[in-house]
Amino acid sequence: MSSLRTGTNLDGVPTVHLESRFLEVEVAPSVGGRIVSLIHNATGSELLWRNHALRLQRLSAGSEYDPNFYGGIDELLPNDMPETIDGVPCPDHGELWTTGLDWHEIDSGIKLSGTLPGFGLGYERTMALGAERPRLDFNYRITNLTDQPRHFLWKLHAALAVEAGDLIECPARKAQVVDLAWSRQKSAEPFPWPELQGNQVNVVPAPDGTMDFFYLFDLSEGRLALHRPRSGLRLEYHFDARVFPYAWVFASYGGFLSHYTVILEPCTAMPMSVNEAAKLGQCTVLAPGETLTTEVSIRVGPAKL
Repeated sequence: MSSLRTGTNLDGVPTVHLESRFLEVEVAPSVGGRIVSLIHNATGSELLWRNHALRLQRLSAGSEYDPNFYGGIDELLPNDMPETIDGVPCPDHGELWTTGLDWHEIDSGIKLSGTLPGFGLGYERTMALGAERPRLDFNYRITNLTDQPRHFLWKLHAALAVEAGDLIECPARKAQVVDLAWSRQKSAEPFPWPELQGNQVNVVPAPDGTMDFFYLFDLSEGRLALHRPRSGLRLEYHFDARVFPYAWVFASYGGFLSHYTVILEPCTAMPMSVNEAAKLGQCTVLAPGETLTTEVSIRVGPAKL
């Protein structure tokens, strides 16, 4: 059985605490539904990375993302880079991360909901902990509430605590560096994941002032994981690869504001620009009134899940 506790807060921001015998989760609905903590109870391990130089707070719409990168798990909707999409100006890293969500308790967990004020997408997420195994299950509904088609990017965005020797694992057949300026790699040509120019680029190095930023694509199934051989722990996203056909990975090994983290990012679009992805037919599009539904899970454990 799992339990729910309210009345908790982090830096004065109200949070909701979910707990099973396997996992503890803390979520902040008013900060875009950000998950601020995910603890594996058997080992006491905090699986998420947090920027301890920042306080948790709800920021105004249009805030710049990078200087306010708090960590934990948030989601990018409807875009990543700032651009005008379908005639709507979309701010840095989208609207969801600065949107306060309503929430209420349901039998199996909580349900969060809200509307992107500019882009007009309705967003719903239910969250529940598994009773029989260490997993966090999500059910999503994204609805186009406007009278115009909406092209968009939707990206899950989990910043994880890492150590040297950790492995980024994904059943992708191909990968490509997103931007050489944000990578320790020297080639932007597609390559067979995870080997590039004789190097296994999925191995986390010790902090050395570098970064990596990859698109992973041609997935054989919807999985993206971080495996920690030293502790045996593994955190793995499971998702529908028809909804999230791409898996992005951003990793800072000290090169991005001195942060040391790997961000796992199942994504509905490629490349970063939604307008460019739309021209290629590689982003999500919803007609007026249309709804996208999907299920996602995060599974934690000592073995392949």
